[in-house]
Amino acid sequence: MPLPEDSKGSCFQSGSKRSHEPFIVSERFGNSGVGFGGSSHSQAPEKVTLLVDGTRFVVNPQIFTAHPDTMLGRMFGPGREYNFTRPNEKGEYEIAEGISATVFRTVLDYYKTGIINCPDGISIPDLRDTCDYLCINFDFNTIRCQDLSALLHELSNDGAHKQFDRYLEELILPIMVGCAKKGERECHIVVLTDEDSVDWDEDHPPPMGEEYSQILYSSKLYRFFKYIENRDVAKTVLKERGLKNIRIGIEGYPTCKEKIKRRPGGRSEVIYNYVQRPFIQMSWEKEEGKSRHVDFQCVRSKSLTNLVAAGEDVLEDQEIVMHHPPQVDELDRLNAPLSQMAPNDFQD
Repeated sequence: MPLPEDSKGSCFQSGSKRSHEPFIVSERFGNSGVGFGGSSHSQAPEKVTLLVDGTRFVVNPQIFTAHPDTMLGRMFGPGREYNFTRPNEKGEYEIAEGISATVFRTVLDYYKTGIINCPDGISIPDLRDTCDYLCINFDFNTIRCQDLSALLHELSNDGAHKQFDRYLEELILPIMVGCAKKGERECHIVVLTDEDSVDWDEDHPPPMGEEYSQILYSSKLYRFFKYIENRDVAKTVLKERGLKNIRIGIEGYPTCKEKIKRRPGGRSEVIYNYVQRPFIQMSWEKEEGKSRHVDFQCVRSKSLTNLVAAGEDVLEDQEIVMHHPPQVDELDRLNAPLSQMAPNDFQD
């Protein structure tokens, strides 16, 4: 309900903020004679000071008790003594860090009327972040604004998040589990419509490696991935679930052979019909940095591919021959011709 006409207002000066910052003093419960603690003494209702972004808001905490599921409702509700948020040395509650005072003032309307009227100049994403921080439902029944596009965009993000959660559990996760049982650490899924069909030539499959992709037939998921905003939401959901190397986009996928070309020498080539379909790729590999190459023992190669290195090796081999003559095996002596044998070889 709106406040009475005799609601009080004042201002405090704090820091570099403007010197005329209004704060809220609700007198709705002033005539009831009931204080914050529930006593029946005929005294003014208790007021608390909220410090947000350097601006002080003085409010009657009873306005928050009508919404116990919100953050302020829990802070100043019946279990207030168990609240971890304590006032500072001045008795002020410092809350909503990172939220501007202008947006917070707008959100406080929710506790008076149940509706947040977003004025011009306040972005819907900032208002959404504030509502999430204060545990206020952000939906069409709560928010009223002029920019319907921004409001519907935020509502679509909520709907896409919930929708993709169901797609992930019902459609995508079973395919990922099947890949994991085969020892795979990643999965590439192509989303086809229910009307699509795949007919590959067994002797001439597509040459691009599509045989390693998993196929998911779902027209609903195909339409979901049509929007780039939904793909961004899907990436966020997969990151929240601990997956890595996430790629979601649109690619060409071969469905059926279109014609066969005969190459010289009797070799035939199959031309496939490609359709643009969304794909999703993710990995659950823990040591992805160590699986991109195979570690072998470091052994000097006998093959030379660099001419400079080859020249250095030739000089090095000549030095070895000059200072360290090669040892002659006994079998070499026995098999060598008489003209090549040294005189000392005949001493025996």
